[in-house]
Amino acid sequence: MTGRKRWSTEEILDVAVELLRTGDTESFSVRKLAATLGTDSSSLYRHFRSKTELLRAVADRILLASMDGYRPEGDWKQRITAVALRVREAFGRQPQLAAVWGRYASGGAGSRLVVEEVLQALRASGLPDEEIPVRYHRLAVLIAALIASEAGVGTITSEEYEQGMELFRVTVLGADPERFPALAHFARDVRPLGVDRSAAFEEILAAHLAHIEAAIRPS
Repeated sequence: MTGRKRWSTEEILDVAVELLRTGDTESFSVRKLAATLGTDSSSLYRHFRSKTELLRAVADRILLASMDGYRPEGDWKQRITAVALRVREAFGRQPQLAAVWGRYASGGAGSRLVVEEVLQALRASGLPDEEIPVRYHRLAVLIAALIASEAGVGTITSEEYEQGMELFRVTVLGADPERFPALAHFARDVRPLGVDRSAAFEEILAAHLAHIEAAIRPS
């Protein structure tokens, strides 16, 4: 009798990525992945000790893909911006997986490449070494939050989007000017969260990098 196929780690991750791309992390399970592969869960646990470890490996694949072909160019701010935009674009193509990264983080070659380049760029900025880890952490939190938030909007259906827009219009345009005078005053200029996120991402990141630059003491 022919035995079951032995799946490689990369093949397992290929199928896991596809399941997560078409579903979500809540419905995803090692058992469902095993069933799709035509094997049992125990065989997958030889590769990954837990669902969380598997999800971290999936997120790391996205980071690894985002750094493919990357070469440092420009000053330290341009380098960090380039990396952030690459990661944003990679998760933008698979927005369901951005939630995985935001929730579980990652560990592996992709994560190391991203962290190394951001740390190298921060060192090139002239910051003293003792300040770099904290600055890196703040940048990582900011970028991850922006990407996860944007991806969340990208995964809603057209029906959900229309419902959200109607709720926004009722909330903003229908505000009582006596109780909410500022909201009523700016109502026609306030935009929904899903609008123009690309420009917002770059402006927020640029403002944070300018904040770091302002803190660098002249040598």
